[in-house]
Amino acid sequence: MKKICASLMIVFFTVHLSAQDKTVGNLKSESSREIKKDPNDTIPKTWKAGGLYNLNFNQAALSNWSAGGDKSSVSLATFLNLHAYYKKGKRAWDNTLDLAYGVVNTTSLGTRKSDDRIDLLSKYGYDIGKHWYASMLFNFRSQFSKGYAYPDGKPKQTTSDFLAPAYILLSPGLNYKPNDQFSFFVSPLTARWVIVKNDSLASVGAFGVDSGKNSRFEFGAFASISYNKKISSSAVYTGRLDLFSNYLHNPQNISLYWTNILAVKISKVLSMSLTVNMIYDNDIKSVNSDGTLGGPKPQLQELFGLGLAVKL
Repeated sequence: MKKICASLMIVFFTVHLSAQDKTVGNLKSESSREIKKDPNDTIPKTWKAGGLYNLNFNQAALSNWSAGGDKSSVSLATFLNLHAYYKKGKRAWDNTLDLAYGVVNTTSLGTRKSDDRIDLLSKYGYDIGKHWYASMLFNFRSQFSKGYAYPDGKPKQTTSDFLAPAYILLSPGLNYKPNDQFSFFVSPLTARWVIVKNDSLASVGAFGVDSGKNSRFEFGAFASISYNKKISSSAVYTGRLDLFSNYLHNPQNISLYWTNILAVKISKVLSMSLTVNMIYDNDIKSVNSDGTLGGPKPQLQELFGLGLAVKL
């Protein structure tokens, strides 16, 4: 009986060890296999989105200051840039949104705007070869709140408002885009609507609308050049130039909209920005120092800011 039990125990351990060796061998065999990822399991990334938020704040207070100046001043400026780019096969869709607003308050001047901008640009294209795209461009530009002129010794005068003006542009054309930095769009057939929702401005025919009307349709040629360049690891330049000629009224007068932004990153949350903008439109009249209307003039804006920056 003892011999039978001993024999059974020997057989059991032999079978158990053999099974262990086989299991270890299978594991080694499995681990030595090359793991291949099924390409169908990964969805290609077709969207690239991001943005930048910038906030600048300045404050000053003076008391018996011999050098002179206002008793107090406060300024606040904020800027938000968002972008979303789509690319799949021969199709590309670029979208950008710029929102900006700034105010300055001083003891002698009160509260005045220093910046006010809404600018949405959307451009869809189909690659037809050699960096050219058959494209459709949409652009909307306006502002958030009322703007004023401040004639000498007279009450302030309203010169603009939300949707006064607003520009809506729809343009089929060709877009040349050799790389991600440069883009040149041109269209000989472009529709543009000028909107003036403020009735007091519309009544005097502001921004080229017929007196008493709130909108004007224009048809002409349009061109847009966009350029962005990473100057260094901490500095980026972005520029855009839009040109429009209205076939229906004085086509020789070219409307110009030019923006330039230089952003320099100082630290993770601190940045410096320099913005220089220029607008010229023959339908926008200037306001003289005595409050009377003058002829069209180039509109220039320069903004320098140092403050909080958040990359999205």
